[in-house]
Amino acid sequence: MSQLSTDKLSVAFAGLKALSDVDLAIKPGQITGLIGPNGAGKTTLVNVLTGFQAPTGGAVSMNGTALTGLKPHQIRRKGIARTFQGGRLFRDLPVIDNLEVTGVGLGQSRASARAEAAAMLDWIGISALQNRIAGTLPYTDERRVAIGRALIGKPAYILLDEPAAGMSGPEAAELSALIKRIATEMGCGVLLIEHNVGLVLNLCDHIVVLDSGMVIETGPPDAIRSSEKVRHAYMGTAAETNLPVLEVLA
Repeated sequence: MSQLSTDKLSVAFAGLKALSDVDLAIKPGQITGLIGPNGAGKTTLVNVLTGFQAPTGGAVSMNGTALTGLKPHQIRRKGIARTFQGGRLFRDLPVIDNLEVTGVGLGQSRASARAEAAAMLDWIGISALQNRIAGTLPYTDERRVAIGRALIGKPAYILLDEPAAGMSGPEAAELSALIKRIATEMGCGVLLIEHNVGLVLNLCDHIVVLDSGMVIETGPPDAIRSSEKVRHAYMGTAAETNLPVLEVLA
């Protein structure tokens, strides 16, 4: 079966386990959500999947082929793309150059890369931004450009790390519609890592919940909503920022 998966994946930092025996499967054309309290290990998992962090145990594979030990650029060329929490655009370059440079890095000619960059901006609906300097963009547009850049080369899987952070309700709704199109129109497997639990519950086909580096629950949105394990995980970190999460899970 075609999928990006982990098998008993573990990561330890100086004896502290950031991930413990994590099993995860991301399937083409589906949106998988990854949620959990702060410090649960979500970004560490994404870093391992994309070669930015080496696991201390377990394995990562795509369609049955091992990826463990590959460098980030090698994994990207295998068809696994990601975004970062901070955007990480080339701030002094125009928007279209941000996308074009990715295509060139993947082995395209400059003409081919620029054509795909223009087509991608049009597909997302932000072609009017192509000549804007990336560092002048408002926050929401910066996130959409970052997603467009990740989609260059038509990856089989895209991992979105906190794409809705800091967005208003209407902005998050627009982002949700874009993510749905990525899965349905491009057939791309999506892993959505989000603190916006409401967005995840409304958008994802399948959800994985991490707490203290371990998977404590998996299943469709209704199962996650009704899970006492999930409720306890968020209540156990009784910070005020988790109160909206508990309301969503109620």
